[in-house]
Amino acid sequence: MLAQALAHHRQGNFDAAERGYTAAIKADPRNFTAHHLLGTLRMQQGRFADALSAFDRAIGAKPDFAEGHGSRGLALCNLQRFQEAVASFGKCLKLKPRAPDILAHRGLALYYLKKPDAAIASYDESLALQPQNADAHMARANILMEQKRHAEALKGYDTALALRPNIPEVIFNRGLLLTDMNRPAEALAAFERAIALKPALGAAHYNRGRLLEHAGRADEALAAYETSANLGTALPGLYHDLGLAYSRRGRVAEALAAYDKAVTIDPAYVAAWNDRGLALKDLKRFDEAVESFGRVLTLKPDFAGALNNLGNTYWDMDRIDDAARAFTHAIAADPDQALAYRNRASMLLAKREHFAQAAADFAAALKNDPGTPFVRGELLHLNMIIGDWTNFDAELALVDAGVRALKEVVMPFVYQAVSPSPADLKTCAQIYAGLFPAAARHAFATPRRPGRVRLGYLCGEFRSHATSYLMAGVFEHHDRDRFEVIAFDNGRSDGSDTRKRLEAAFDRIVPIAGLGAAQAARAIAAEGTDILVNLNGYYGFGRTDVFAQRAAPVQVNYLGFPGTLGADYMDYIVADRMVIPEDEQTHYVEKVAYLPGCYQANDARRGRPAIVADRAAHGLPDDAFVFCHFNHTYKLTPAMFASWMRILTQAPGAVLWLLESRGPFADNMRRKAAEHGVDPVRLVFAPVMPHAEHLARMRLGDLFLDSLPYNAHTTGSDALWMGLPLLTCRGTTFPGRVGASLLMAADLPELITGTLADYEARAIVLARDPALLSGIKVKLARIESTPLFDTAGYTRNLEAAYLAMLREKNVPGTF
Repeated sequence: MLAQALAHHRQGNFDAAERGYTAAIKADPRNFTAHHLLGTLRMQQGRFADALSAFDRAIGAKPDFAEGHGSRGLALCNLQRFQEAVASFGKCLKLKPRAPDILAHRGLALYYLKKPDAAIASYDESLALQPQNADAHMARANILMEQKRHAEALKGYDTALALRPNIPEVIFNRGLLLTDMNRPAEALAAFERAIALKPALGAAHYNRGRLLEHAGRADEALAAYETSANLGTALPGLYHDLGLAYSRRGRVAEALAAYDKAVTIDPAYVAAWNDRGLALKDLKRFDEAVESFGRVLTLKPDFAGALNNLGNTYWDMDRIDDAARAFTHAIAADPDQALAYRNRASMLLAKREHFAQAAADFAAALKNDPGTPFVRGELLHLNMIIGDWTNFDAELALVDAGVRALKEVVMPFVYQAVSPSPADLKTCAQIYAGLFPAAARHAFATPRRPGRVRLGYLCGEFRSHATSYLMAGVFEHHDRDRFEVIAFDNGRSDGSDTRKRLEAAFDRIVPIAGLGAAQAARAIAAEGTDILVNLNGYYGFGRTDVFAQRAAPVQVNYLGFPGTLGADYMDYIVADRMVIPEDEQTHYVEKVAYLPGCYQANDARRGRPAIVADRAAHGLPDDAFVFCHFNHTYKLTPAMFASWMRILTQAPGAVLWLLESRGPFADNMRRKAAEHGVDPVRLVFAPVMPHAEHLARMRLGDLFLDSLPYNAHTTGSDALWMGLPLLTCRGTTFPGRVGASLLMAADLPELITGTLADYEARAIVLARDPALLSGIKVKLARIESTPLFDTAGYTRNLEAAYLAMLREKNVPGTF
């Protein structure tokens, strides 16, 4: 009966075997062999608790049954009752000391009991009896590897492979050891050999991918991660690394799915929860991002990085108080957390204008980590806003050196206000563009739809804002027989008259502010957009991340940012030959699309406010010559201010009227004036006021003094429109040549100078010669008739440039 059951067992007929063993036990309940065989059968079936019961009965029938104690130990190991397993193996070994397999099994149980030295000793005993046991050599080497006893572990793996050369698991573990030993080339070869022997070994594909990632072979690494995932590898680290790889490529939705898988496998995986929150933030799913960071902080309450990310998310949600608390908590958790200092400072500067606290935070970030991205430039920008030029030259030199060393030291928009070098501005933009890597796949669909050219403008400022003041007339004048004009709105409606005018001007407005980059790009592509125009660049509420997805066949950098964006997915930059001379195109990544006349749009319909301004009401002397400058204070450099003070020194009755800034700006300027020997009372400050009132008060000025290295742009057009002459000095960069471009188009070349010395001399002449200045103002009275305010003609030229772009890019259609 027992022999027949054993035959069924060996043939894999488990049901018949179990019936036979059970019958034998019924016939003789103390048949320890039948009990043992039944237990062995149940072990093979994974029924470990049932197997343990059978082994217990076998030992009960024969207490000195060595094999029964050994098998009982194996069942206990499978039930993870390792302490009891060691005891059972010990009983077996008392009865049968020379049992190499039991010694090896005991070694495994001791390992799980976190007794590595005892485990190794047990394996040593086993191998002394059975030196040809490759599995025991491998298991012993695994423990040695965990103990960082690298040389011994490597010898163990090599011994195992000498005995059995093609064990993929041993080769894989040897690869892990070589990785730990910082021998990546050998480790990579080991993983590749393991995969060749066992292609379905998912962990080997994953670890191969990690080595490829570190070697800079990112595309191969991603393919390896994806292969591992497709094989069903249940390693949370795999899905975290896969998510990071997708994130780096802008494939945020896929990254989120990978992070979800990681935290499903390991709900306590802090890094995956954190990066999941970042992905949700990028997708504009802010509430879910907050929840994900909350999970991180439940697991690790003082994780400064997650607190910093939470603060950034609250900032995006405009929950400023919550953001400030999160940043402050991050700093408390890690006082060396430079990023939290930087982010709190940037937020306080942008949202609250708490200058002193922001400056202290920027300084703390620099102290903790001088390489904190962009913080040195941000601190310089803050100090320019408030007119604190302490160590200006030294700080600017550090920023210049950082840019030339390809470091993330200053943001392009900030740098344009201080750098006279188009080469440095290009480098700065290229560094910053690295934050928005191009997507691997284009979002736009092909083939192109027939019919009108679909022209999309993407902007965050379709409201009462300088960009819209300039562009409203262009939107209205587009030829609707040839162009369908769509606004992709990354901002909000402010309900203003300007917004209502824009709503009437566009064929439709598509909101994208709440969409992640890929989702926004798909929405733009779904509109069949042929040309997508970037009206922000690195200014305002821009969406460089959307352009990085290649949302349209032709992508254009225009108006909002006067310089290259440094990104090869931007095809063209709209300019004129004054702002970008033909011999300086090398400083622009985009191809230059030249317009005749001035590149800057202007709106002939804008009207002039009927408000009557009074000098006395604005603190201006009735009989003084009024020089003025209404650019934002961050455009004012020490060198420019010194030039104005030299002008005032030679125009004794004149005053300088400056746009006021909150904080200590006015006091700092008065102090600087005194240092230059100019009575501080000759500086008058114009508070910020509604746009119409600001335009009206421009009539009170006599001469607008332009700045370098960043000229007045929209403000320059405003001044000319209101009859206020603009005196400029032609600079060396795009933003420093806009004044000259405006004046050429306004037929006022006599207000363009080439050097600061000529600029100062011309200002003094104009202040002293009322007739000469009056003649200029007569010309300004006819400015509507100049090319600068020929909105219809300008729009035709812009459309011709757009059509030429489509032809050059071989976009299908008749253009």
